[in-house]
Amino acid sequence: MEDKKEQIIQAIISKAWEDVEFRKELLSNPIEAIERLTGVAVVLPEGKELIVVDQTDKSKVYVNIPAEPEIDNIELTEDQLEIIAGGGQMMWKDLTNTLFPALKDCIRI
Repeated sequence: MEDKKEQIIQAIISKAWEDVEFRKELLSNPIEAIERLTGVAVVLPEGKELIVVDQTDKSKVYVNIPAEPEIDNIELTEDQLEIIAGGGQMMWKDLTNTLFPALKDCIRI
């Protein structure tokens, strides 16, 4: 099921990169845009809001200040440790897990 969620997130990002109208819709009404594109429900925890920021303008440098990680709960897999040790590049799976964990948790399949 985790792979399916990652595929959904990849589809959202890819569609936003290639379709300006979808990107506009995603910015103005992200939950409806995601649900319409993917056919899956997005259920946010009570008190949470989904905010999408367009960072495709290459003339700007964006800095995202993420929430502080809960270091006590972080465990790296053997594969992640190998990637770090070898200086390897992140794959889509690692990218979505790292940058979009909260969104992945909100997708209901």
